[in-house]
Amino acid sequence: MAAIYLLPNTLGQDNFDYIIPTDVVNIIDSLTYFIVENEKTARAYIKHLLPEKNQRELRLEILDKQTDPLDLPYFLDPIKNGHSIGVLSEAGVPCVADPGASIVSIAHRKGIEVRPCVGPSSILLALMASGFNGQQFTFRGYLPHDKPIRKRVFQAMQKDIRDGITQIFMETPYRNGKLMEELVANLHPETKLCIAVDITLDTEKIKTQTVAQWRLDVPELHKRPAIFLID
Repeated sequence: MAAIYLLPNTLGQDNFDYIIPTDVVNIIDSLTYFIVENEKTARAYIKHLLPEKNQRELRLEILDKQTDPLDLPYFLDPIKNGHSIGVLSEAGVPCVADPGASIVSIAHRKGIEVRPCVGPSSILLALMASGFNGQQFTFRGYLPHDKPIRKRVFQAMQKDIRDGITQIFMETPYRNGKLMEELVANLHPETKLCIAVDITLDTEKIKTQTVAQWRLDVPELHKRPAIFLID
C-alpha cells in the first residue's frame, strides 16, 4: 500500500552512516516522489546517500513558507496511482518545528498511511543530555520576536519550571547571542539552563549549569544551531 514516509536528514553531520539508518536509505532508494523544503539541498542529500540513484527520475514538490496551502492536496496525487511519497526535512526529523506537519495533516484526513522513520531529533537529544525532567516537558519552538509577547512567554516558562515542567525552545542561529543575553539577564540566578550546540557534529557541546554560572561564562553561539532548556 502506498504511504507517506517521514524521512530524517542529518543535523549538519557528514558521517551519514552514523546518523541515518540503513533502512531509511533503502526507503529513499525505493521512492521517486518527494516533498521537500529546498530542491537543491534535497537532491544533494539524496545523491550523497545514493550516488547511483537517477536524479532525473525524481519528482520533488516544494513545501516552504511560500507554498500556497491550496496546492498541498495535489502533492499527494501520486498516492492515487500507488506511488509512495517521502517527506524530507532540511535538518533532523520532519514535521517538528518544520512545515511538513501540514501535509501530514492532509494525509490523515484522506486516510493515507503515515510512516515516521527513525532519525536524529535535536530536541530529544538535547533533553536526553540535559539532566532535566523528561517526564513532563514543553517544547515552545522558536520564541516570538514581538517584545510584549516574548515577555509573556518568558513569564509562562518560569511559572512552568516552578511546577517541574522542563521548557525547551530555540532561536534562529544568528539571534542566539541576543537570546543568551536575555536569558542570563531575566532568569532567576538559580534556574538551571542547558545549552546544546551543534548536536551530533564534531563541535558538539552540551552543558547544564545555573544562570548565575552562565553569567560568568557566556558562550559564543552566533550562527551555531542550538537548543535551549530550562528547569
